[in-house]
Amino acid sequence: MSNFFVKRRLLLLLISLIVLVTTMGITLKDRPVPTWPERFVRDSLAFVQSIVYKPAFAVAGFFESIKDVYVVYEENKALKQNLKQFAQITADLNELKLENEQLRKMLEAEQSKLSDYKLRIAEVVARSPDRWNHTLIIDKGTKDGISPNMAVITPEGYIGRIQSVSHFSSQVELVTDIERGNHIGAIIQGDERIYGVVEGYDPKNNLLIMRKIPMQSVIEPKQMVITSGLGGTIPKGLVLGEIVSVRTDEQFLTKDAYIRPSANLNQLEKVFVVERSLIAPTEIPVPALPGLPGSSAPSTPTTDTNGSEEGNQG
Repeated sequence: MSNFFVKRRLLLLLISLIVLVTTMGITLKDRPVPTWPERFVRDSLAFVQSIVYKPAFAVAGFFESIKDVYVVYEENKALKQNLKQFAQITADLNELKLENEQLRKMLEAEQSKLSDYKLRIAEVVARSPDRWNHTLIIDKGTKDGISPNMAVITPEGYIGRIQSVSHFSSQVELVTDIERGNHIGAIIQGDERIYGVVEGYDPKNNLLIMRKIPMQSVIEPKQMVITSGLGGTIPKGLVLGEIVSVRTDEQFLTKDAYIRPSANLNQLEKVFVVERSLIAPTEIPVPALPGLPGSSAPSTPTTDTNGSEEGNQG
């Protein structure tokens, strides 16, 4: 009985194999129209795939969009950070360019006509807003050989003198604080060298006032004004500025010249402290004033305790 069932199973298996092979042989042929079982299976699978594919594609697209948004966010964050760094780098580069330009000008000034004097580079470390036109503080003191009454300049020209000194710093009295007694002997350059004293400041127009100029002197705008070096305090030849206008004084005995400073006193970062190597003569040659007796002989200047220089005309 058992052998009958075994033979029956083998017979069914054989028939199944024959049907399968026959079916495979039929389906493997290129046919324009598949059989109805194939069409049924294919359509069924296509219907099921269409139902599953669209939601799956939508879900996949959703997560892909989230990934893209995250990537864009990270890229935007990185770009903002790079932009901040770029702004900082640009600011640093501009500062370096400015400092390089300042140092180049100072080097040129040091190698120019001021080679007769010893120049000490100093940096402005403090400036009081309420005394902006009066004083500033530099980072050089007695340890660097700085002493009172030394001239302070920039590559553009004279800005003031050392007023007081401590060990590590010094206070500079600006030329715009000249009303306090810091008078400066000056020369107007031209065909004729005209001497006078800078002893006033016009804060409204930012002009220095040079007084005690002889009436017969011929002065034109844009003539250069330099220090005379008379009095033994401020070296000769430091640029003060150029003539803007000339007026007759109240007594109609001398002229007053208004000078625009060459140095930019509002933007001071690095300066030179000038150490004199020679002491200039103390006589101021004064041209004769017409109509005044005894005016042919030069007079002797008076020098106050603050190192101010002033010549008596006539």
